Amino acid sequence: MTEFRLPPNSRIRKGVTHKAPAGAGDVRTFRIYRFDPTSGENPRVDTFELDLKSCGPMVLDALIQIKGAIDSSLTFRRSCREGICGSCAMNIDGVNRLACTTSMLDLKGAIKIYPLPHMPVVKDLVPDLTNFYAQYASVKPWLQTRTPAPPDSERLQSKEDQEKIDRPAACILCACCSTACPSYWWNSDRFLGPAALLAAYRWIIDSRDEATGERLDELEDPFRLYRCHTIMNCTDVCPKDLNPAKAIAEIKKMLVERQS
Repeated sequence: MTEFRLPPNSRIRKGVTHKAPAGAGDVRTFRIYRFDPTSGENPRVDTFELDLKSCGPMVLDALIQIKGAIDSSLTFRRSCREGICGSCAMNIDGVNRLACTTSMLDLKGAIKIYPLPHMPVVKDLVPDLTNFYAQYASVKPWLQTRTPAPPDSERLQSKEDQEKIDRPAACILCACCSTACPSYWWNSDRFLGPAALLAAYRWIIDSRDEATGERLDELEDPFRLYRCHTIMNCTDVCPKDLNPAKAIAEIKKMLVERQS
């Protein structure tokens, strides 16, 4: 799995160290990125020594314990704690992951926690996903039809057609994939990124949708689609084991076949 590290010249200052209480047994060290844009200060990395007997086994459990018992100003997103909502996506030991499904037993040494890379930071571990969600909305992620709906039933599809969209529809919009993509880092203003393109693919192949041509027309652009260079980081880091890179390749294939 590809790891993502900060460049060596990053101006991150050394922060505060919070020692574990005397007599603590199973101590684990956490180095956590802290940044408040309103403070006017450079980012820092605070060190927390935590007795693991005081919390659960997941990284999110440790963050909640740190916030509740050591530093209430630590800021991060979380909600479901079951790998469903995608809220707690962050960069843990150099890899984009969900904190709620990442076991501390799978990590070695001091655990380094940063926000998702190459995104504006709202505060600490909270990235600004405004642009990410706008790109998702731009692919019109809803059913588009021209024919009237059946008067007494839903728009049905076969089991085989449903299985085609089953995996792409499982995306939780955590942004792990897009923020792991170098093409998205450098062109996020124009390249839609893996998450939005996976969503577009999900509707393009939906047998009930009647806007396939329009959807493909909107994606046929040097930046919106073709900035993907199949680096595969998106697939490597997806916490739901989805394959955005394959979906993007399929969209490209559809465009070629349409022209032939």
